[in-house]
Amino acid sequence: MIKNPARTLIYLASRSPRRRELLKQIGVSFEVLVLREHPARGAPDVDESLLAGELPDDYARRICRVKAEVGWDRVVQRRLRRFPVLAADTVVCIDEKILGKPADPADAVRMLRLLSGREHRVLTAVALKFEARTELVVSESRVRFCELTEPELETYVESGEPTDKAGAYAIQGRAAAFVTELHGSYSGIMGLPLYETAQLIGKFGP
Repeated sequence: MIKNPARTLIYLASRSPRRRELLKQIGVSFEVLVLREHPARGAPDVDESLLAGELPDDYARRICRVKAEVGWDRVVQRRLRRFPVLAADTVVCIDEKILGKPADPADAVRMLRLLSGREHRVLTAVALKFEARTELVVSESRVRFCELTEPELETYVESGEPTDKAGAYAIQGRAAAFVTELHGSYSGIMGLPLYETAQLIGKFGP
């Protein structure tokens, strides 16, 4: 458990409403530190391009660390009150191939076909940065989907749920009906592993 959660204040360097809900669930006080993520809003603050030959585990760690560093830079530049910056990055991968957010419905169908009837990994890296100190942990979960029929795929994609979701699915939504096995952190698959997050925050707390 987090000691004195009412006194724990961090900055969350993420736009994700799911991460906000999960932090609230464990009683962490936080403020959202908005970083640019989409080209339409100007150049993104973090280049999330995959490096040549980069493995999913290394990618998740690298991007998460960069997000935390960029977030801390914003705190300093804006002369905000100095509290730790929490950043996270979730990667869905199968056969060491990263499945990012689908570009369109056809891309979502492609990803879901890859996941159908197979096990895949979900990696969520969490970093907390304060001054020169950065702590980072990675939660790994394994998820197996049932064999998905074409009507199931089409109906799910038409629901709009895969949009803006890594791997084209949300385990906390309709895709829960596809999961036959899950080993690891349910909240980590949602985007923020609560046990690991609480442990990290505890290291920086009073």
